[in-house]
Amino acid sequence: MGVEVRRVDSKRDLRAFIDLPFRLYRDEPNWVPPLRFERRQFLDRGRNPFFEHGRAEYFLAQRDGRVVGRITAQVDDNYQRFWDNRWGHFGFFECEDDPEAAAALLATAEGWLRGQRCDRMVGPCDFTTNDECGVLLEGHERTPLILSPWTHRYYPALLDGAGLQKAMDLLMWELRITGKDRVNPVIWRLAEQVEARHGVVVRPFRKRDLDAEVGRFMEVYNAAWERNWGFVPLTEREVRHYAKTLRPFLDENWAYVAEKDGETVGAALTLPDYNQVLKHMGGRILPFGWAKALKHRKDIDRVRVFALGVKPEWQHTGIAAKFYERHFAAAERTPQKQGEMGWILETNKDMNRAMEAMGGTVVRRFRLFEKAW
Repeated sequence: MGVEVRRVDSKRDLRAFIDLPFRLYRDEPNWVPPLRFERRQFLDRGRNPFFEHGRAEYFLAQRDGRVVGRITAQVDDNYQRFWDNRWGHFGFFECEDDPEAAAALLATAEGWLRGQRCDRMVGPCDFTTNDECGVLLEGHERTPLILSPWTHRYYPALLDGAGLQKAMDLLMWELRITGKDRVNPVIWRLAEQVEARHGVVVRPFRKRDLDAEVGRFMEVYNAAWERNWGFVPLTEREVRHYAKTLRPFLDENWAYVAEKDGETVGAALTLPDYNQVLKHMGGRILPFGWAKALKHRKDIDRVRVFALGVKPEWQHTGIAAKFYERHFAAAERTPQKQGEMGWILETNKDMNRAMEAMGGTVVRRFRLFEKAW
């Protein structure tokens, strides 16, 4: 039978859209199932603040009445305004090892984006580069960290076969946050001089004052990353939404703000890897997921550096080194002794050199694809 691609237009379709990865990855021990209710909320146009400045359509591919793939096509007006381009994106790509189905899904996404007057399709990203994005090229032997995807080994071939090309690779570096002797000593010298020479103080996030802290983080994020390929500024509503989502995972040991005379000049948000809990829950809180969560919280022994940034005018003062020093101190008093920094653009030479100086190793590589017309 041929492949039919159709729009998601009912609750039943949406359930099939969300459930597909659970079947595709059921034999993959390294895949971590997301919480189904969280995915429903994320895809809800009335709940996700992306839809205040963007629009999207969801599609399912079927063969002989059986769902074999899924995809979204989306346009972010903020992204197009920021970069002054007509790019569109695709995301949530999941598919059986079926080149015909993959090609049909991507052609459908392209057709919808053409109808939105786009001239390029980039992805996968769910829905922007501020969300999970990329197809995993290297690192399949490792379980994914929180807020990062794990995708089938055959996905790059499906995308290549459908006529897409490489747009950008994203790297994740592993850091052992013990054993300072493995780190280039210049890092510690830079950290020492941050307050004495520049008057910058680094302090922990205050979880009790999270709304204000998130505002400070947003200020740094939108200034520090604006030159990065694929960047799109976060709106205040998006930042508040992320704060609400991430609040249960936030640990004051692992989040910091850098200030100079009351001005926020840098921020670092690192999260304990709750994927080490989610992998035991089967995508559900009830009936026993909550008990499993409580049981396995003690198993969390690694972190993910979700975002670490310094405002451009302060980027050569050693603030990032001070953040790294704080991470080593946190590892001495918590069960987490290792982590991954991700993701970093392959073209970001300064950050990649810094990771190398810290004794890091690239352990995952994701790829974004594109097609222009």
